[in-house]
Amino acid sequence: VQLVESGGGMVQPGGSLRLSCAASGFTFSRHDMSWVRQAPGKGPEWVSAINTGGDRTWYPPSVKGRFTISRDKAKRLLYLQMNSLKPDDTALYYCVRSDPLTYYSDYADFRRYDAWGQGTQVTVSS
Repeated sequence: VQLVESGGGMVQPGGSLRLSCAASGFTFSRHDMSWVRQAPGKGPEWVSAINTGGDRTWYPPSVKGRFTISRDKAKRLLYLQMNSLKPDDTALYYCVRSDPLTYYSDYADFRRYDAWGQGTQVTVSS
């Protein structure tokens, strides 16, 4: 199982970035996928989720309306489009895979995730 994120960088407040995650070593279409971020000195924060079909998405209030998660099953890619970025969005962003047999239904419950990428850094600063 391998999840490789890319697309991070430094951007000014109000700017946009698009993160990508390349999945390999497993059947991508069988897993819900999410993005989780972790800012320096803070715990991880779930920021988006998408179902196996790609037709349902979920977000916490902190990013809803600004972030959009999507997936390309044919290319085995997961995306996170981030608009209207704020300094509080500065964090290491991880692509994570849900265990399809998980007991934990809440996407903010990290016990449901069984694979994590290495992360890509996003810095929002003027």
